[in-house]
Amino acid sequence: MQYRNLGQSDLNVSTQCLGSMTWGSQNTEAEGHAQIDRALDAGVNFIDVAEMYPANPGPDDHWGDTEKVIGTWLAKTGRR
Repeated sequence: MQYRNLGQSDLNVSTQCLGSMTWGSQNTEAEGHAQIDRALDAGVNFIDVAEMYPANPGPDDHWGDTEKVIGTWLAKTGRR
């Protein structure tokens, strides 16, 4: 995996990220957790949670679901 500095900071981020906007609507929590595990194992170290793809946010009833999946994964694994 290749990494780049984030702006002018000392933070290095992977050149590939994990898109997560469908978690909670098209993907289950378990599938989201498995995707996070696989991405981290491949060296990905950031997750894009933006709900603006392809053009507009999804239905109001799914807003925040991605963040909930990430939160339950953090609580379950203790990984960061």
